[in-house]
Amino acid sequence: MSLACAAWLSASVGTAEPLRVFAAASLQGPLDRVAEAWNGQVSISYGGSGAMARQLAQGAPADVVLLANAAWADWLVANGHTPDTGQMLLSNTLVIIGSPNAPVLPDATPHTILARLAGGRLAMGQHMSVPAGIYTQAWLAEKGAWDTLRPHLAETENVRAALALVARGETPLGIVYASDAVASDAVSVVFEVPADAHPPILYPGLALTPEGEAFLDHIAAHLDRFVAAGFRLP
Repeated sequence: MSLACAAWLSASVGTAEPLRVFAAASLQGPLDRVAEAWNGQVSISYGGSGAMARQLAQGAPADVVLLANAAWADWLVANGHTPDTGQMLLSNTLVIIGSPNAPVLPDATPHTILARLAGGRLAMGQHMSVPAGIYTQAWLAEKGAWDTLRPHLAETENVRAALALVARGETPLGIVYASDAVASDAVSVVFEVPADAHPPILYPGLALTPEGEAFLDHIAAHLDRFVAAGFRLP
């Protein structure tokens, strides 16, 4: 099973088999801390929402899935891959990030973005499958900037990979979630994308087993930890 990251977290002695969680890469950090408070072992696989949805459809075992795009959750439900219709847990916003000392962008026109790139690339999630990339494309298309900027993109398998490109100085700019920017001291926010400039960014959770339902309730009781990490309530 090809996933971006797998983390094993053990809080206390619980069930013999770990709870299996598939989660959008942008949830890494606060979800780890919430899992540590669970009375049992939790195995979290982080990755792009589209890739995880397809893996679940192909039979990958999981107790609960947390996605960053309602459309992928709807696809899983419509095709009978989960008995749960899901619940909306969190929301988010998009930001443009640069190096820690990068000046703020006065606006986000193709001209200003290309000038700041100075021949470099704009990092973002893959626009066909990664939710952050899907939202970014919607925003850039609405601005009439997609066709101009598309040749200058560095598209990644998940949003944290886009964050890493900017954090390592491999790209001058990236478009990620506001929560991703909070998670890294190696980047700064240079522009905040208006929340109404793209479809709402929502995080649905779907349980595939009774244990998964209990873990979703556990997450819902600790949403304040996600809000502290830069997420919003839906």
